[in-house]
Amino acid sequence: MKDSIEQHFLNKVFASSGITQEELMRIIPRYKKVTFEKNDYLLKEGEVEKKYWFIESGFVRSYIIDTEGNDITFNLYASGDVVIDYPSMFFFAPTRENIQALTDCICWEINFESFQELFNTVLNYREQQRGLLVGSYFALKEHSISLIADQAKDRYLRLLKMKPHIVQNVSLKHIATFLGITDTSLSRIRKEIANE
Repeated sequence: MKDSIEQHFLNKVFASSGITQEELMRIIPRYKKVTFEKNDYLLKEGEVEKKYWFIESGFVRSYIIDTEGNDITFNLYASGDVVIDYPSMFFFAPTRENIQALTDCICWEINFESFQELFNTVLNYREQQRGLLVGSYFALKEHSISLIADQAKDRYLRLLKMKPHIVQNVSLKHIATFLGITDTSLSRIRKEIANE
């Protein structure tokens, strides 16, 4: 079993999932602690995802390059989040995303084979992973709808409420493209809010 500090983080990740101590003893050894330095890539466009990560500390983003060559942030991740390109991992398809560390990061990595084995043999793990997938789908859908239906200021306020640690630690440029606006517009919105 991994040492108690490491085990503490993994226990916290699985704590609300109904996973038993016996199941934890099967699950935790399958995760490997890995570190990424700022600007390292966890996954590059064109690669096939073969593992995924829980972030213990640090910040990560996924981004795509649009048709005009602009770098657009697609998602932002922080401690406790799962970093994965689901279609690439489960359909063995080359990813269209780049996933990059924005800061030095400590992550817990599991490969596809270990994931599959646990998913097929540990019921509570399977339920937890399904919950993560469903949660990820709903978050993506909500963000996509928000980009079309909500004012930029409302999108920023929602991000500030839901993920203040992202707003405090990620560059305005990345936050702006995630929100579908320019960094100039984001600066204006932040100034407006500060003056209210």
